[in-house]
Amino acid sequence: MGKLAVDKHVQYILSVEKKKDSFESVVMDHLRMNGAYWGLTTLDLLGKLDSVNADEVISWIMKCQHESGGFSGNIGHDPHILYTLSAVQVLSLFNKLDVLGIDKFSVVGALAIMGSLHHVDKDLLGWWLCERQVKSGGLNGRPEKLPDVCYSWWVLSSLIMIDRVHWIDKEKLVKFILDSQDLENGGISDRPDDAVDVFHTYFGVAGIQCRSAHRFAFIYFTNSAFAVRFTMHAIVVGLSLLEYPGLKAIDPAYALPVDVVNRIFFSR
Repeated sequence: MGKLAVDKHVQYILSVEKKKDSFESVVMDHLRMNGAYWGLTTLDLLGKLDSVNADEVISWIMKCQHESGGFSGNIGHDPHILYTLSAVQVLSLFNKLDVLGIDKFSVVGALAIMGSLHHVDKDLLGWWLCERQVKSGGLNGRPEKLPDVCYSWWVLSSLIMIDRVHWIDKEKLVKFILDSQDLENGGISDRPDDAVDVFHTYFGVAGIQCRSAHRFAFIYFTNSAFAVRFTMHAIVVGLSLLEYPGLKAIDPAYALPVDVVNRIFFSR
């Protein structure tokens, strides 16, 4: 089995940001906030977040905040919940949530995930999810479709949260992801021999580091008016399905490194 080309992937992610005048960059200008989340979280998982200038990133993010409180995909665009979530996630990576004015934005409200998995038929859902693995080892999004590296995250995180992740073949999926790397220029594609992009690079790296969540922490937040109780997967323990040496663990519910999630909730 091959190895994860860490240095090449770091170089690739850093190079994408420098190609601001390319056709791809121009047509995707409104999605830059999402791209920042994918790329920077990948760097953090690889232990290379210090490769970027944190102050410059944070300054750009705050310039994307609208007077309404929400964030846009880039400076001058309209705010949207998707970009707002990505902005909060990136600020979390740098431990800079304090730059958000509490009168404009509720971090707890955005990050809280209510514990309602008891409504799900876990065996039925788990069976459908594990059936997404095809002969190549990759996972698809629905029956009769080609496998795609990004589903390594979507399917795995779902299986982990319902405790059915052992129903798929670990080794074959790891090989599929590693075979989708560009070993010369860096980056990961949707499947072997296709063109790479930051989106699939992030979900490929995140997928091979997804860990099983076997414990839950009940956290209480209180302000002057009410208390919010929710279940979170901030403590991620047990054996990892696709744990790859040298990478940071990622939380299956919040799609952020575990140490970042712990820092957010347990420092309060």
